[in-house]
Amino acid sequence: MCRVRHLCIALLLLHSVAVALVSAQGSNTTSRWQTLSGDAPLVIARGGFSGIFPDSSYQAYALALITSVPDVILWCDVQLTKDGVGICFPNPNLGNSTDIGYLPSSNNQQKVYQVDGAPVKGWFSVDYTFSDLGNFSLTQGIYSRTPRFDGSLFKIMAVQDVAHQFNQSAFWLNVQHDAFYTQHNLSMRNFVLNVSKSVIVDYISSPEVGFLRSISAPFASSKTKLVFRFMQQDDIEPSTNQSYRSLLGNLTFIKKFASGIIVPKSYIWPVDSSYYLLPSTSVVSDAHKAGLEVFASDFANDAQLSFNYSYDPVVEYLNFIDNGDFSVDGVISDFPITPSEAIDCYAHLGKNASKQADLLIITKNGASGDYPGCTDLAYSKAIADGADVIDCPVQMTKDGIPICLQSINLFDSTNVAQSSFSNLATTIPEIQAGTGIFTFTLTWSEIQTLKPSISSPQGKEYSLFRNPSFRNAGKFVTLSDFLATAKNASSLSGVLISIENAAYLATQQGLSVTDAVLNTLSKAGYDKQTTPKVMIQSSNSSVLKKVNSAGTYELVYRVDESIRDALNATVEEIKSFAHSVVVDTTSVFPTDVKFITGSTDVVTKLQSFKLSVYVETFSNEYPSQPWDFYSDATVQINAFYMAAGINGVVTDFPKTSARYRRNRYLGRGKETPSYMIPVPPGYFITFMAPASLPPAEAPYPVLTEQDVVEPPLPNAVAKSPSISPAGSPSTSPPPNEQPKVTACVFVSNLAMLLVVLLLF
Repeated sequence: MCRVRHLCIALLLLHSVAVALVSAQGSNTTSRWQTLSGDAPLVIARGGFSGIFPDSSYQAYALALITSVPDVILWCDVQLTKDGVGICFPNPNLGNSTDIGYLPSSNNQQKVYQVDGAPVKGWFSVDYTFSDLGNFSLTQGIYSRTPRFDGSLFKIMAVQDVAHQFNQSAFWLNVQHDAFYTQHNLSMRNFVLNVSKSVIVDYISSPEVGFLRSISAPFASSKTKLVFRFMQQDDIEPSTNQSYRSLLGNLTFIKKFASGIIVPKSYIWPVDSSYYLLPSTSVVSDAHKAGLEVFASDFANDAQLSFNYSYDPVVEYLNFIDNGDFSVDGVISDFPITPSEAIDCYAHLGKNASKQADLLIITKNGASGDYPGCTDLAYSKAIADGADVIDCPVQMTKDGIPICLQSINLFDSTNVAQSSFSNLATTIPEIQAGTGIFTFTLTWSEIQTLKPSISSPQGKEYSLFRNPSFRNAGKFVTLSDFLATAKNASSLSGVLISIENAAYLATQQGLSVTDAVLNTLSKAGYDKQTTPKVMIQSSNSSVLKKVNSAGTYELVYRVDESIRDALNATVEEIKSFAHSVVVDTTSVFPTDVKFITGSTDVVTKLQSFKLSVYVETFSNEYPSQPWDFYSDATVQINAFYMAAGINGVVTDFPKTSARYRRNRYLGRGKETPSYMIPVPPGYFITFMAPASLPPAEAPYPVLTEQDVVEPPLPNAVAKSPSISPAGSPSTSPPPNEQPKVTACVFVSNLAMLLVVLLLF
């Protein structure tokens, strides 16, 4: 624990230096902000950085200071112990956020109390002295977050300890349950008045009118601001017996005892039943007219966001602070790094802000995070979102037409399973495990009768589905259509064409995908021009070697496994047929149980041989990122660019990467804000107790020449025509496969048996 505390202190000192640098230069233009004061919105860290560490732990508060704007405010939910000590803890019940329930001595100590008008069973702070609480450790109270720090013996802190142990710019006390403590003969009013004599308290909030009115006179001449907190609109405020909806209509009454209000973010930007945004309300403007500041709450990167935000939490914050109509005065967040970025780095950038980073943005099936991949809509969205290179994974149809589709298996990106072709499912071990209906089974005209399906990689496990209202939107495109679209988009610098399964298609289906690609490029005039550039990608060196002699294209070798290194001889071999390499994210920052365990030299090794390095795949959904990136896709991109020095990203959400390149704090050197300094690889593992450490795993392999060298790509072998049995579908499964439907074969054999019996 001492080592962990020293790490926090060291990083806090680094934060202090960064604060001085950023504060000296001034980070915001106050005239642009539509807050009540005209200043930048405040960032309030609820329980510290409670999205990672247990709420209100020393480590959570320390991390909030390290990763946020210089004037971040530390939020403390105040609870009272049996002996009247104020603690920072999320609620009166200790059961959800400590290990008390796992201790044998606590088995028979549960009680049932009325909290906010409802019976709650658990272990409550009012039944334990502060000394008693030293026997318990803090745990993560939100079960979707990592429990790896639960055994780290993080202790409950007194309010005074939080105030005195951190060099914070402001301190916020939230008093949520004054009525509950009054029932137990404890006075929250007395505690707040007493603690304010030894601690500078900048904000005090409460959802109880009676409590705020009881302390308004003592704090009238101080700098402490009182803030009324609105709960759900139909909840009843206990001292007035009015609903919060009713109180929202009487802001002049609130102004009599408070200088601001806290509202859930849904008060400002409500969503419909499908989680799409509705028009904004007038809450902010109404409050500002009444002279009240507005603080929006309930921000968390790992919560369900409106689909309008494309799983990008930075976009959500910008919608509250930089929408052209209003700005809230502060945001209360479990992940304070993200509003810090939004406020300092991206607010008021404008669409024409110049690029600050030399980072190539390559799409993954177009903007497939927003629309079905490889459709006209996905490509047009990618171009509008600022992608440099749009990609086409080429698949071949039965009639030899190259099309763009994210997978050779139609199950993955179409509704073929619900179509009249569903009986054509086959198993081809050379392509994949399991069954599929493959593009070369259908003609282009038949594929056009299908509907695209959006891919949701985090849908099955986390129920994070992409843009459901447009799950089947868009049209399929041929490679020729794709090239025409790219040629008409002046903002693009290139196209990337991916070729896979070439050997199988040539020998088993009589289709030469490489020839089809080269011929289509030639017909579109791409073989005679350098702009936009053409990148051809494959995980097969034989494909790239064949293409190498066909034109002045950038050849991209895709490493299709996670690696920890590559032998020099291997890189020399790659250099002989490719100009750049694509590796996955874990080949740069290896992970275990969703924590980064270290870093590799893969990027620098490849770049030392003059090979550009592109990394895949950057997605916005928080489960796709290690915890080290704070459930924030922008933080992940920043780490790969600033710490690993990659040349480009492959992403299904190009808008997020395009915005990152315009970050106003890129390239500032020593003036780089602390929240833009990547966390050292393996940093968070140092906070884990031995029992919580991830199990040791075998390291990723080293890429060898044997992994790269392949025999020459075989020529296409024309298929012999197949004879369809009477009554079979017009489109038969290709030969050398295992069709699921065998009824016709059975009927034919039965007929032959009858003939034999009649003859004898």
